[in-house]
Amino acid sequence: MKTISFPSLPKRALCAALILATATLSGCGDKVKERKPGQALASVNGEEVTMLQLNEEMQRASVPATRQDTASKQLLQVLIDRTLLEEAAAKESLDRDPKVMQAIDRARALIVAQAYLQKRIGNVARPTPAEVEDYFNKHPGLFSNRKQFSMDELVIATNDLTPEVRGAADRAKSLEEVAVWLDARKIKYGRSQITRSTADVPEPLSSKLLGQPKGQLFVIKEEPRAVFIAVTEIKDAPVSLQAASSQIEQYLMAQKNRELAAAELQRLRANARIEYINKSMMPDTAPGALPAGAPPSSTVAGAGPAAALGTVPRIAPAGNVGADKDALARGVAGMK
Repeated sequence: MKTISFPSLPKRALCAALILATATLSGCGDKVKERKPGQALASVNGEEVTMLQLNEEMQRASVPATRQDTASKQLLQVLIDRTLLEEAAAKESLDRDPKVMQAIDRARALIVAQAYLQKRIGNVARPTPAEVEDYFNKHPGLFSNRKQFSMDELVIATNDLTPEVRGAADRAKSLEEVAVWLDARKIKYGRSQITRSTADVPEPLSSKLLGQPKGQLFVIKEEPRAVFIAVTEIKDAPVSLQAASSQIEQYLMAQKNRELAAAELQRLRANARIEYINKSMMPDTAPGALPAGAPPSSTVAGAGPAAALGTVPRIAPAGNVGADKDALARGVAGMK
């Protein structure tokens, strides 16, 4: 065996070299867990769960002060379970799965973009009582002259909406006649009732509904179903300024948020160099603009300042069984 000799080293230098080598080798083995900021509340296989994490969960859950003691214990168990699942997923390399990594990248981008807009926009000033009253007076159809529609609906699978079925519906004088016709041909359907107001649907549809004779049928095609609807009753359902003020205020603040976010995006686009490598993917309209005839955006609960928060505030919507408001909006084109 060949012996390799080293130059003599002072004792302290030799010890330092050994410590450095040991640290380097340990880096090739198990990864040392990083210590998380915040007071540790529990340890899961060496992974700390901290007070900082728990406080974040409490804030997101909007836990009232009276329930914080109980909720903190429950949420700590949620964090422990999440840590166990994350650890198990890492052992199977799921955290390196391309789809998972893509989802993480998307979530990160959304969070960072949201934080930027929040910083740039800040807290929008609340509208004055005069501004709220002005909006109320300019939209009587949503408030002082609000109408409520009671409607019956009949739902079939979209695949069953054949030209023959459409023809039968066109000839029918009531929803009941359509049901009888479907029964005779053993076509399955469901029936229910819905209630909507002029504050719940876009103005074009409200105008159509107000102009429809009682019992007039119209059809909405929405995958995977088709819905036949007939208005059975229209009645007054006014809302006072006092009752509507809070939601009008929220809407005006959301509208201001949206305008500020759009202005900031326009500024960023003006100063950016955006090139479309695939020319077929160039937008048909200016970015942020709606195509002609497109329905307004619906309200998004909990969305940030960039979210489109609709065109009308939702004032005390009535309970619903059946077709949703977006389906009704799309029904404008399907009116008979």
